[in-house]
Amino acid sequence: MEIRAVLAFNLRRYRRAAKLSQEELAHRAGIDRTYVSALERRVYAVSIDVLDRLAHELDVEAADLLRQPPEAMAGQK
Repeated sequence: MEIRAVLAFNLRRYRRAAKLSQEELAHRAGIDRTYVSALERRVYAVSIDVLDRLAHELDVEAADLLRQPPEAMAGQK
């Protein structure tokens, strides 16, 4: 699984677990909602600073957003 796909999967998973909309997460992280949407759709790469802000607002480590989840790896190389 490529890194943007991993980030998109984890960002969406942690955001939903926190019961946050894209708009609310973006507001809390100080970024535009369309940027969160683009990250979840694998359109853009993320800067380390934005990754850190998103992780902070989701109450996870930045590395957690880049870690391949075992369930996402099933059937993939």
